[in-house]
Amino acid sequence: MKHPKSLTYIVLFLCLFVNVAHGQIKIPKVKVPKVNNPLKGSTDQGATDADKGESKSEASPNYSNKGRERYVSKSIGRGKLGTKEQPAKDLGNILHLLKPNDIIYIAEGEYLNKAERGADEINVPVKIYAGYDDSFIERDPWGNHKTVFTGNNVYMTSSNARLKIRTDQQREANGQLSQGSEIMVDGIIFDNGPRNRYVDENKYCIRRKASPEKGENPSPRTAGLTIISSFNMKVTVRNCVIMNCAPSQGALSVQIREGSNAVISNNLCVNNTGNGIQLMTAYHGSERSKIPRFEVYDNTCIFNWKFDLVASYGGNAIAMDGNLFVNIHNNAFAFGHYGGVYSKGAILTLKDNLFTGNSQYDLREASAMNVNEIEDESVNVTPESTGNISKEVKFPVAKRWAEIYAQRVEISRAEVDASARASNNGSNQLRRMLGMPLQGNDVTLDADIFLPQMQIVEALPLGKQKYESKYGCAIQQDYSTIH
Repeated sequence: MKHPKSLTYIVLFLCLFVNVAHGQIKIPKVKVPKVNNPLKGSTDQGATDADKGESKSEASPNYSNKGRERYVSKSIGRGKLGTKEQPAKDLGNILHLLKPNDIIYIAEGEYLNKAERGADEINVPVKIYAGYDDSFIERDPWGNHKTVFTGNNVYMTSSNARLKIRTDQQREANGQLSQGSEIMVDGIIFDNGPRNRYVDENKYCIRRKASPEKGENPSPRTAGLTIISSFNMKVTVRNCVIMNCAPSQGALSVQIREGSNAVISNNLCVNNTGNGIQLMTAYHGSERSKIPRFEVYDNTCIFNWKFDLVASYGGNAIAMDGNLFVNIHNNAFAFGHYGGVYSKGAILTLKDNLFTGNSQYDLREASAMNVNEIEDESVNVTPESTGNISKEVKFPVAKRWAEIYAQRVEISRAEVDASARASNNGSNQLRRMLGMPLQGNDVTLDADIFLPQMQIVEALPLGKQKYESKYGCAIQQDYSTIH
């Protein structure tokens, strides 16, 4: 009798299965080729575990696009190809061409936006790496190849955030909001000084109102960098400088939605009104697994001014909404007009941070606390919150700017001193930390000193190295291995 062909195939398959199981037949493994970024050091070799965190769900179709690489160079750019060989001249020139998950490399230079409007807005998730030379080989964003996002103060130009990335309004074909993917901003210096309006050419004091007669805009009440994410996204901001901004909220402002997480690391926020860093949530439910999470570490937030001379808000190094999980460690929070950390109920782990020179408090929840009271008196701070210190530290402040800052007059200074709960905030302690001679009487000089313009060359030394070898940001030795 002849066996049916189907039976023969079954017998052969069973024999093959047995041989493979006993190792008698070897099936060759397929080697997946490694895709390398064409830029030097464009791997994740130097990334921390926090940097490599993934969003909690797959990206929806709109945000599953692979994206492409785009290049921007102030000095050699032209056109809209945005290639390495022919980069665009300004990010603003190619905003309308950006697609989800594009990777943008920006060379050194001072960028004022398209037609010098001074504000960029991106509505898809992208990754931005700045601080390259024009060949896109060397990278040194706080040194030889600074990428500066700034603008001009011209009447009727934009007062929006210098860079805003907002992805929470994009929808799929079925009408549902897009979700997933990643946003990265790495290595940009945001300087709003040239965008502000000042009382006079000394630039000691900003003005909040415009002057049509003089052709001057008001000082923008917006952030240097704002990010508003979609659901289930990963957001990273690192190696950026945010300075001379005059917002009512955060100079660096990040809002994330349910299932999302954000990492903010190695940034210098210096000489801003409002709050140096603002953490916000767009999730108002109670499901613990969906509550947004932030990790904030190795940042220096210094010289944080309240919104104006008589304001009762702002003036903190970092402020956060409730309904967040926040892990804050190894930061330096100094010279807050009001305080260091202001929390509206976030579940907060506060570990190994330096607080110094804050006027009223180091931490504020329902009440104000100095650093020595946090572990005992806080309500929403976790038991793991240890190792925070308050200590006089000498800061490398430029002499010119230090002399201006030390001569400011605070409205209701007596009330501030009477209600102070933070340590290291006396007048002579301040002068010691600024490297200035001590004096026996209160400073009573010019009252018109409020957010005096700081130059980039004056700001960068404040973030050059960690304080006490442990706290705050530092200029990286090698930026080529961090992405």
